[in-house]
Amino acid sequence: MLEPTNNNELPPIPGKRYFTIGEVSELCAVKPHVLRYWEQEFPQLKPVKRRGNRRYYQRQDVVMIREIRSLLYEQGYTIGGARLQLSDNQSGKNETKCDSNTIQQLRMEMEEVLEILTV
Repeated sequence: MLEPTNNNELPPIPGKRYFTIGEVSELCAVKPHVLRYWEQEFPQLKPVKRRGNRRYYQRQDVVMIREIRSLLYEQGYTIGGARLQLSDNQSGKNETKCDSNTIQQLRMEMEEVLEILTV
């Protein structure tokens, strides 16, 4: 998933493996309590929790947060609308995979039929 283009004013994401909630807050221009709330509202957002329930976000989490931020703050979606938009995007990707696998399987079957008919 690429970083949304609407977030050009945000700082670049450093090449670290894990980010604390404070770092993510600064990288995404969102307060920590908002990030915790979004975790409850968006099932796609699941940071790793370690000792003492400390949250550690990975790069894909930061990109997801920036996408959520863009949907809510810049594109004007509600929480429910943003959740639906994200789930539609993900299911669309899965459908594309299934379709390409189905096409590949059909092609192989058609080639087998062609071999049978030419013999």
